[in-house]
Amino acid sequence: MPDPRDTPPNAPGTALSRAALERILARAAQLQAATGEGDDAGAMTEDQLVDLGKEVGLSSELLRQALAEERSRTLVPAESGVLAAFTGAAAVTAARTVPGNPAAVLAALDGWMQRSEALQVKRRFADQFVWEARRDLFAVIRRSIPIWSRGFELAPANDVSAIVAAVGPNKAHVRIVADFSVTRGERAAAGAVIAVVMLLVTAPLMAIGIPPVLAAIPSALAAMLALFVTRRQYRQLVARAQVALEQALDRLEFADTKPVTTAQVLLDALIGPPRPPR
Repeated sequence: MPDPRDTPPNAPGTALSRAALERILARAAQLQAATGEGDDAGAMTEDQLVDLGKEVGLSSELLRQALAEERSRTLVPAESGVLAAFTGAAAVTAARTVPGNPAAVLAALDGWMQRSEALQVKRRFADQFVWEARRDLFAVIRRSIPIWSRGFELAPANDVSAIVAAVGPNKAHVRIVADFSVTRGERAAAGAVIAVVMLLVTAPLMAIGIPPVLAAIPSALAAMLALFVTRRQYRQLVARAQVALEQALDRLEFADTKPVTTAQVLLDALIGPPRPPR
């Protein structure tokens, strides 16, 4: 009878550690990609993936959370180029797993966006909302007069999207993305125009007899300052927007149910409750 101690550690039938299993699955995926087979060849439904995960000892709830995170990644566009390198990203995002079912989470998030950020629903899908800034007179007044002690940091965004997916009996994964691509382009263009105007000041200085090198120095410094200020202001804008997204998720995660204030009652009386999509 053979001695079990003589069995090689990696012989068929030997139990694999979690680390080894992850390496094997990653290597198998790499080998399949190298064969040139299309994605359809290995496609499977989410339920099939969950069942497969159970067979290898993975939690179905954690698998569903990973699936939800993967789906929500499509909201965040990949960026490259000079503009992105200079000003920063065109979008800010925040994601978290929070208690509640997707419908309740979306409803709570919609109320927050409309009441606290002066947004309105632009599009609505089964698991996703898209908001945009309200343009009516009262919303403009709210953003102009800071009597609510908030800056409405998401109002400059072209739109704000949220996608919610269930990851358990009473849990949902939320990802919110605020797109500032239009605002970034407008601010970069304005900064570039100011910089060009500053450079054109060189011509009059040369016309009055100042050497070209000396004439170019103040103009170049002024142009660089204009670009620097534009970059800094945009980055501050998106940093404040990032905090606003995290605050919205904080309310969802910790079920922040503050009492309605008198100002909020008056506000709802003036503009009505959160509006449905048009």
